[in-house]
Amino acid sequence: MLLSLLYVLISGIALPVGGIQMQYLWRNQLGDVYSLGLGSAACLGAAAATMSGLCSLTIGSFICTLICTIICFFVTLRVSTQNLITFGILFGTFIGSLGTIVVTNAPNGELLKQYYLWGAANFNLEGVTTGDICFSLALFIAGISVALLASRQLTRHFKGETELSRLHKALLLLAIMCLVTSSVSICGPIGFVSLGVPNLSRTICKSSDIRKHYLISSAMGVGLLLTTYLVVTYVNFGIYLPISATMAIIALPLMLILFLR
Repeated sequence: MLLSLLYVLISGIALPVGGIQMQYLWRNQLGDVYSLGLGSAACLGAAAATMSGLCSLTIGSFICTLICTIICFFVTLRVSTQNLITFGILFGTFIGSLGTIVVTNAPNGELLKQYYLWGAANFNLEGVTTGDICFSLALFIAGISVALLASRQLTRHFKGETELSRLHKALLLLAIMCLVTSSVSICGPIGFVSLGVPNLSRTICKSSDIRKHYLISSAMGVGLLLTTYLVVTYVNFGIYLPISATMAIIALPLMLILFLR
């Protein structure tokens, strides 16, 4: 129970913070931790780890997401922001297809079920080891630390007052990768919270200071995920409710507010 609540907290902070960083980094409201294929890479790594048994979920997700981040970084040096988002969608689709191939060739039905339940997103922490938890916590701390240290410069970059160097972009992408992996590798891919919540934060608060959006997005992300967790745990009507699907239903009013604004 306590570990589940810990990952509700981690996911509610890591994904919105990573999402708002992507929006500020590319000066695009469509920026999202999944928009460059990072989420798909984490899923591919988790699938490969589950089906092969060569490493844990977290290690598999980290390796694939790191490779994806390196590829995306070199692409950013050659294409415009708009083209980068297009590339990210296509690249994410490609990686997702590889994941589908890996999963459909599962050695047995039990492994397929294990991956499916993980992919539907939950906070049950099934098959998660102590090593996985320690590694994901280390990734979360590293990602949040870089996010806070780079906040002033990232705000200035978003406002057009300065341009980030290639090194800064690389470090920020690595930090976002750490945040994504810290959550996705343990709980599975969780949608909306990394795209909708940062945009909702920017709708509510007009300040361009990213630190304010870190706080607002994190509070909203944790609140939304905690509500979803309580619903799937105690108001599930006797059926299994995946976190992502349930949260999408709960978040519908927030989405309507976002579109109306």
